[in-house]
Amino acid sequence: MQLPPLVQTFVLHFGEMGSRWGINRTVGQIYALLFVSEKALNAEEIVEKLGVSRSNVSMGLKELQAWNLVRLQHIPGDRRDHFTTPDDIWLIVRTLVEERKKREVDPTLTMLREILMEQPQTPEERHAQERLGEMHDLFELFAGWYDDVRRLETERLIQLLTLGAKVQKILEMKDKLRILPRKKGEN
Repeated sequence: MQLPPLVQTFVLHFGEMGSRWGINRTVGQIYALLFVSEKALNAEEIVEKLGVSRSNVSMGLKELQAWNLVRLQHIPGDRRDHFTTPDDIWLIVRTLVEERKKREVDPTLTMLREILMEQPQTPEERHAQERLGEMHDLFELFAGWYDDVRRLETERLIQLLTLGAKVQKILEMKDKLRILPRKKGEN
């Protein structure tokens, strides 16, 4: 790799993490390189900086484009395609979560819905269907929560995330308010 030590450490780590996230190591490295680059890079620059094959870079860029994580950028006077990541880290996170939901959660929910519509034939199937119903309800809860959260403005999302365990205190306070006796005429 032809990278400054700080960048190389990040790129190598992201490649390792990428393989744990279910993507090719090179794809992770390409993304990390594009993320920290000051300017959009073309495929040849990526090959040179990472020391990987042109075909690996081409395949990696196609995969990142399919995930909507890189943007194609044209530079006047240069016929080559250049690639970059969005500047807004929150847009990147939102895109990544949305793409994972489409690829992992949505197909699982579809399969669970189909299974729950079937008539169980044996006690074993009835038990399995009950358990799958619990899983379905959990997935639906998460999907509904995600739909609510994704509509939040970034500033509100940051506030929500920084609340952390304080949410528990808010919920406890809400429960206490609910059990307080009400005066006549209050709803």
